[in-house]
Amino acid sequence: MPATLNEVFSATSMRRRYEVWFVRLGLADGAGAWWFRYLLVNPGRGGCADCSGGMPVQVWATWFPAGGKPQTFIRQFGLAELRLSGKGQAPFFFQAGDNEMGEDFCRGALHVDGHNLAWNLRYRSSFRVTLSSKGWIGFSRTPHSDASFSGEIALDGRSFSGDPLGFGVQGHNCGYRHRNFWRWMHAYFPRGGKPASTLEALVYEMPLGLTFRKAVLWHDGQEHVFRNLSETKGTAEEMLWSFSARKGGLELRAEIDGRGESMHRLSYGKTDCTGTFEVANNSLASASVVTMRAGMPSEALKTSSGAVLERVG
Repeated sequence: MPATLNEVFSATSMRRRYEVWFVRLGLADGAGAWWFRYLLVNPGRGGCADCSGGMPVQVWATWFPAGGKPQTFIRQFGLAELRLSGKGQAPFFFQAGDNEMGEDFCRGALHVDGHNLAWNLRYRSSFRVTLSSKGWIGFSRTPHSDASFSGEIALDGRSFSGDPLGFGVQGHNCGYRHRNFWRWMHAYFPRGGKPASTLEALVYEMPLGLTFRKAVLWHDGQEHVFRNLSETKGTAEEMLWSFSARKGGLELRAEIDGRGESMHRLSYGKTDCTGTFEVANNSLASASVVTMRAGMPSEALKTSSGAVLERVG
């Protein structure tokens, strides 16, 4: 396992590759959630030069206001504007213009379509996990699973600041191509005077008709890994995901609800430069989890807006 889970995999000579470092934080005051993406695409061929929105370096920010419609802001950069740590090098850093991410911080400034957005965040956590690792094919890592964020975000004169400012996750994904379908969720469950719990789950298609399935529960300082997920089938339009799993004497049942006004659709570029595909994301989703052990009372974890659900296909 890499020392930090953020270490760069992609060489800048790679012609077909995406690598992304992202943050999802729900504001502590309940005002909404933020999603930031620092993206590298096909650096060896300069992105997808013939496609709209195909620059090799991109920074995305999406605001999910409680009770309102999400807004996305995207800025693109040429490879010459990128400063990136070397492959496998620690500490990790990514910088493009005024936008930067390191091991435990991210900052940025975007001026898009008359909107002015700036952020300066630090985060800390006690749990990290590699959710999926398929080598050259791709991986999904979570350097900060139970992240607590401090700092400031400002959008068009409105400011959010605090310590803590919010809670959520910092992740790191990479692949030769995006999968034809996937379902991913992360939920942060505050527990009063106890350490927070988190649940992260991922399902996606693999070669030869196989399907990858895994869920990781972080609860009371222990990691519980489930691989035999039994899902309730649904579609990206429904933005509902329910599954159950069992490991030894521990049974888990989870339900994530990403319906409503905060459900957002975005176009992601294909790494073969043949166009785009649609990704449905709700970073203000609700989640409930029940864990059961024989002879013991069940435990329930719930959050009304502390989860993110993403679906494709």
